[in-house]
Order: sequence, then structure tokens, then C-alpha cells
Amino acid sequence: MASSITAPTYDPITTANSLAEKYVMARRQILDAQGAAARATEKGLTELGSAMSAFQTSMAALTGLNKSLYAQSAIFSDTTLGSASAGPTAAPGSYAFFVARLATASQVSFAGLSDDAGVSGTLDINMGGALAFQVNLADADTDADGILSTRELAAAINGNSGNTSLVTASIITTGSGSELVLSAKNTGAASAITIDTTNVAGGSSLAAANGDVARKRTLVMAQDAEIRIGAESGTVITQATNTFTNIDGVKMTFTKAQAPGSAPVTIEVGADSKNTTANVQGFIDAYNKLKGVLNKLTDSGDPSKGTAGGSFARDGAIRALNDRLVSMLRPSTGGDTLAAFGIISTRDGTLELNNDRLQRQLALKPTGLDALIGSSSTSAPSGIAGTLDAFIKTWSNTTDGRIKQRKEQTSELQSTLADRQAFLEQQQEAAYNRYLRQFTALQSLQGAMNNNLSMFDAMFGNNKD
Repeated sequence: MASSITAPTYDPITTANSLAEKYVMARRQILDAQGAAARATEKGLTELGSAMSAFQTSMAALTGLNKSLYAQSAIFSDTTLGSASAGPTAAPGSYAFFVARLATASQVSFAGLSDDAGVSGTLDINMGGALAFQVNLADADTDADGILSTRELAAAINGNSGNTSLVTASIITTGSGSELVLSAKNTGAASAITIDTTNVAGGSSLAAANGDVARKRTLVMAQDAEIRIGAESGTVITQATNTFTNIDGVKMTFTKAQAPGSAPVTIEVGADSKNTTANVQGFIDAYNKLKGVLNKLTDSGDPSKGTAGGSFARDGAIRALNDRLVSMLRPSTGGDTLAAFGIISTRDGTLELNNDRLQRQLALKPTGLDALIGSSSTSAPSGIAGTLDAFIKTWSNTTDGRIKQRKEQTSELQSTLADRQAFLEQQQEAAYNRYLRQFTALQSLQGAMNNNLSMFDAMFGNNKD
């Protein structure tokens, strides 16, 4: 029987790959774990930053400058006459007014205009009997053809640096020519528009129209609004706009005048429980969204149930942030607390609303909740909202906030891990090449030895039975 070498044989490529992989496996697992942790940290920081930003936006809408959670309403007895709103400091009660006249904005027109040649000088636009601005007519001829068209005149009025949108000029084309319409932006008697063509030289159809009663028309007469307190015979209040603020904390906008002899319109000012509840619930919802994200990110998990912990389950700084938010809701103002107004903390640190308690406490202290929660306004921060906003900014500030700093640290770590990964790949490649050379040589040696054994068998007869 022929003899053979019974030593194991190797595929050099497969063996080199396997050994090279085992050579770097432990370090690769460490790098993979570190990379996964860094990516989870980056994702968690992004999620936390978004939650903080959303909370600050909600806080600004609810507790920003001149904002109030406590809502009051002002309701017209006849809503066709206008609308009203009331701030938190408005005194509840019933008020009556007679709307004698609405404020209107001046509108005038000049008919029968034509394109004029050789016009120069200045056109004075007056409002309320005083000069508002001047138009240089030579400059108005923008195509420099020596002819001032009506459209060039309108454009010059609209684009004049002294106009500041006080007057809008438009052109209406009729069968007999063009009509220039000037409309005031603001209402009131002081908006009355007139033009002075004294300094217009060279002959102008506009100057002719201005001196022609038939061609110069007042489309809308400028006038002040007039309301009367209590009844048609009451004290007169006049002003240039239709929005009145004569009742402290109340803004009234009138849209229709009353006919003589009509009953006055009444305005009922009082608490608006529905909108107050909605505002308070909005504050709670905004806080709970942020708290929910933090609770998820810091959750310790449950290994017995196979539940993984959050990205920051072992991060002391984030856990301290989570705890700090809860503690910031505990301050009291004048003996009041959030719980006294029905804003109650649950076991997981989120909030819930007891609306009955809220309404009872607001009936006793209408401004108490606003004083307690305060304002997140940057210019005048106060109360719980101001404290929360200031603290959150230490994390969310895009210039030097802790989230930005930690993201930069995480980015640097990921870059370092990538470099280490690349170096490990080089080591694996070097190990593979080394093992490949070794096992290729071993394969060649086995082949040579088998050849030698075959030769010995042939020489000494070991291949015979």
C-alpha cells in the first residue's frame, strides 16, 4: 500500500483570512462598541437639542414678552360693529359705546391726464395740509425721452425716498386718458391728500387737472373715528384709527358706524376659562415633551426583560439635567405653588392638570399664576419660565452651550475612532499577508514532501501489496 503524509492541509487564503480576523477581533469589537456608543451619543444630543429648542419656542409663545397664561375676553353685543380683546389686567365689567363715525384714509383722483413733454420742477405731495414729500419731475422721466408719462409719474411718487409708503399712486386708464389715483396708507383727518403744482414748470396735464374742480375728485374723505361713551349723547372720543384702547387692558376695533338713534354697543369683559385652560395645558404639554425625551434618554433599562437603557443611562450630567428640571418647578411666589393652581407633578416627573383646582385658584388670584410662572422673555425674564429658559440655554446655546461642546467632543472621538479603525485595517492586512506567505510556503512544503514520499515508495517498493 502507498504511504502518504497525514498532516492536515491548508487553503492559504482561507486560513490567512481567518487568522488575520482573529488577530484583530478583540480590538475591533472594542472599536465597534466605542463607535456605536459615540453614534448613540450624537443621536441623543441631537434629539435633546431639538426637544429643548421646541420647548423654548413654546415657552416664548406662551410666556414671552407681554404674554399671559391667564386669558380674558372682551365680547361685543353686536359683532357686526367690530371686535375686541382683553389682556390679563383688564378690569372685568360691562362697557357701552356709540360708534358715530369710522376713521377713513384719504383717496383722491385726477382725471384726463396725458403724457407731457418738457415738464420739470417739483410736485409737492401734502398730507393734512402739510408737506409730506416732493417729487422731482425731471428725475421722474426715467427713460430720458423728454416726455413724462403718467406711469412714470406714478412710479416716481411710489419710489420717492420721502414717501415711506405714506401714499400709493396708481393709474386707471379710461377712454379719455389716464386717471391718477392717490391713496393714503393711514386713516384719519391728517391723512388728507392734496397736491401743489405751483413749482411744476413746462405745462402739465396734472397741473391742469389739479386746478379743475371737475377733474379733481375726492374719492374718500379723510376723517377721524368718533365714538361716544355710554350713549349717543355721551362724551366724545376721536382719534385717527379705528382701534381704541381707552379701557385699560382692552383693545377695541370698530368696523362699522351706527345709524343715529341706534342703541349703543356693549362690551363684556371677563375671564376666559377655555383659553386659560388651553394656555396652561400648552405649558404642560411643552414641558412634558421635553421631560419625556429626557426620561427616555436616561432610562436605565431592564436587563431581566431584555430592555436596553437610554443613550445617557449612565451619563451623570444628563441625569442631573433631568433632575434639575423637576426641582425648578417647585418654587413658590407669595405662598403659591404650581400644585395650588392644579399643575401637579406625576411619578415620572411629568405634569398633569387638575382644571377644577386651576379655575378655583384663578377666581381667588387672577394674576397669581402669571406671577408664579413668570416670563421667558430675554429682556425681562422672571419666575419659573425665566429660570427654566436661562438654565436650558446653558445647554442649547448654539455658540457655547453644553450640547454644542459635547457634540464637538463626540465628533473628535469619532474621528479618532475612525483613525484607529483605519490603522486596525492596516494591521489586519499586514497579518493576512504574513499568514498568507507562511501557509503558502507550508502548502508548498507539504506538496514537496508528498512528492518525495511517492518517489521513495517507487524506489523501495512500498507501493506493492
